[in-house]
Amino acid sequence: MEDSAIASPLRTSSNRDDIVVWSADYLSYRWSDDHPMNPTRLELTMALAEQIGVLEGVELVEPNAASDEELLRIHTPGYIEAVKRAPDKGKSILDPDQVEHGLGSDDNPVFEKMHEASAMLTGGSLAAAREIAAGRARRAVSIGGGMHHAMPDWASGFCVYNDAAVAISWLLDNGFDRIAYVDVDAHHGDGVQQAFLHDPRVLTVSLHQHPATLWPNTGWSSEVGSGAAEGTSINIPLLPGTGDRLWLRAFHAIVPGAIGAFRPQIIVSQCGVDSHREDPLADLALTVDGQNAAFLAMRALADEHSEGRWLAVGGGGYGLVRVVPRAWTHLIAAALGRSVDPTLPVPDLWRERVRAMAPSIDLPQVMGDGGDIDFPAWDGPGGAVEGSTEAADRAMERVDSAIIATRRACFPLLGLDPEDPRD
Repeated sequence: MEDSAIASPLRTSSNRDDIVVWSADYLSYRWSDDHPMNPTRLELTMALAEQIGVLEGVELVEPNAASDEELLRIHTPGYIEAVKRAPDKGKSILDPDQVEHGLGSDDNPVFEKMHEASAMLTGGSLAAAREIAAGRARRAVSIGGGMHHAMPDWASGFCVYNDAAVAISWLLDNGFDRIAYVDVDAHHGDGVQQAFLHDPRVLTVSLHQHPATLWPNTGWSSEVGSGAAEGTSINIPLLPGTGDRLWLRAFHAIVPGAIGAFRPQIIVSQCGVDSHREDPLADLALTVDGQNAAFLAMRALADEHSEGRWLAVGGGGYGLVRVVPRAWTHLIAAALGRSVDPTLPVPDLWRERVRAMAPSIDLPQVMGDGGDIDFPAWDGPGGAVEGSTEAADRAMERVDSAIIATRRACFPLLGLDPEDPRD
């Protein structure tokens, strides 16, 4: 299906096979007033998507909260009970040695109805999975999901329940035996990788800031999976300052080849946008334009290899006003088979709403950042780009070192030639 461009005047797609999963209850996932993960970003995204017409004619799918039985696919009984009890123990634990299951730490302070809010985010990703599995949807997006750091018995990195891992586990029991998970958050998708480290039915791919420079300090190229699943964990660590063109070079040097070799029946994407150059918690340098190019590339891979089946969830992103709403509006548009012109002005009504909340913020004028997404394609070890500067050559050498390390670690295990740029 071709995109219908959203500009002025608006044109919308009539395809009913692409859905948005949304609940106002997502907004109850609120750690504290000053915590960097603030649900305002979700509210502003949906408002922006609605005001520029992305959601025109779309009936939102209302999820139910995940049940304990569904959470037990990934999480332990003791952990689920600890999450339920946590609000009764107080909002913070002063002694780090007394923190249980990661609940009450600085990153993961306790909040009211923590279990209910976290289960709702997981229920959203499960609802998206069910719609695709039942054939009622081809693409589905739930921006409330993407809590990829949560471990079976431990809250981690602002994540309580690992919705993506729960949804993948459910899909494995409901007709799917080859699932590709692609994570473009600035932070390594460690929780999902860990959940399926030994499962050859799940390919996990993560592009992230280099673990030597950013928490959780995992996701090295040498992490490739274990046992029968060796080769199905793929990590592409990129140095701070990597921008659109070189990030996209790395993505296209590795991800399409790996996806093509694995032949997934569905692609699940974690679409965190803390890779943006303005994000306060990471050091990559993408623009909204580069992030949208990544979304469209993952959608295209689903079209090529998975009969269009694509489940997209949110994730990180701490530019709550200037970045996340625009980036995830592009994501929603991509999932709906629509496109947003990056030069489209941000609606005055949306800007007025934000000014009432945060009058000092310099608001974006248009839906893009003017990023350069015309990336130099990787052409094998030792490749060069004609006319580039010395500084650009050094930056490309650093990215190419990461590309080569990852390809050499994983591609032979997938039956691919790491030296051949056609793979």
